[in-house]
Amino acid sequence: MIKEIIKKFIPPSLLSFYHFCLSFLGALIYRFPSRKIKVIGVTGTNGKTTVTEMISKILEKGGYEVALLNSVRFKIKDKEWSNTLRMTMPGRLQIQKILRQAVKEGCDYAVLEVTSEGIKQHRHRFIDFKVAVFTNLTPEHIEAHGSFENYKRAKGKLFQATKEVHVINLDDRHAEYFLQFLAKEKYLYKLKSQTSNLKVITQNSKLLEAENCRILPNELKFTLNNINFNLKLLGRFNIYNALAAICVGLSQGIPLETCQRALESFQGVPGRMEKVISHPFKVIVDYAFTPNALRKVYETLQNSKLKTQNSKLICVLGSCGGGRDRWKRPVLGNLAAQYCDEVIVTNEDPYDEDPVEIIEQVAKGTKGKARKILDRRRAIKEALKLAKPKDVVVITGKGCESSICVAGGKKIPWDDRRVVREEFKKLRS
Repeated sequence: MIKEIIKKFIPPSLLSFYHFCLSFLGALIYRFPSRKIKVIGVTGTNGKTTVTEMISKILEKGGYEVALLNSVRFKIKDKEWSNTLRMTMPGRLQIQKILRQAVKEGCDYAVLEVTSEGIKQHRHRFIDFKVAVFTNLTPEHIEAHGSFENYKRAKGKLFQATKEVHVINLDDRHAEYFLQFLAKEKYLYKLKSQTSNLKVITQNSKLLEAENCRILPNELKFTLNNINFNLKLLGRFNIYNALAAICVGLSQGIPLETCQRALESFQGVPGRMEKVISHPFKVIVDYAFTPNALRKVYETLQNSKLKTQNSKLICVLGSCGGGRDRWKRPVLGNLAAQYCDEVIVTNEDPYDEDPVEIIEQVAKGTKGKARKILDRRRAIKEALKLAKPKDVVVITGKGCESSICVAGGKKIPWDDRRVVREEFKKLRS
């Protein structure tokens, strides 16, 4: 609340200078740790967490010690702890502190998610990034940045600051923007079936094209340079995530065969397309809270044969971040109405906004198809009660987050997966 009041009365330029100074102070206090460790930054609208986890897995399989900072957890070698900050990218002092700890523990690499809000607040400053990774770009945080172009430019600042290696998704429609930034090496990735503007490939660029892509009920298969990959993951988007991580591995001299072994042992990220219940119906929990991510989740469940022809897709959703990105609420509702047989709109993270009003705005997009249940536990219970054998229940918006953020900065302990198991047990007893 106090922060919002301060933002309202302090000129944006002065606020930006404050953030810049705080970044410098953090780097100074912790003695510029990124100069002694190779830092890899991953940015984009979706897929950042999974890509950082995959990169970490590949680097470790390659024999390196790794530190990891993402929306789910922090990790320094074998020591890890949950990210309970409700911030994907930690504050300036905390990032520098973790990087210093990583250096002290002898880590070779630090892999972190880099957000547009973090860049806007100069959290990326005074970090010597060796590799910048771009996953994809769709509208998000528009209200915070003022426009989509500002949002895109914020992402571009990571590439502007990184001079060694750039990794770019060539199939994304905004790839050309990120390709304009200079780097010693560029690794571009795409699916063979997609048509991309290959004229952008220059002398210092290397292209990776996945071939023979197959999306199966419980796995993904694709071929890269005559090596077959078989991943225990769902969704075409995870092929893109894997390609991004492979590019990073190759850029650091790790053989493709090592990348293959690392990714084939990768079990996924908690709360990302995580199967919580398998029988008699399936329950999936996913973090998706952007229109693009939600569409991909629904499409994956429709196309992966997890859902059979005569079964139903039952969806529980809300709208993440009260006070932010109101434009997307009816869009999320509309997507749920398009793909789901049953839609339940519920509370998510209202912060200081009226949760009932948020639910109404999401439900409006469903054009009367939604059931509105304020209590998230009751909404999940209702979805489970609706489910028949072979149906699929998908609960989106929170993934493995450990709390619901409500008015006055309070946090209610929460875990969608735990609640699903508890309510499922009650129904079966």
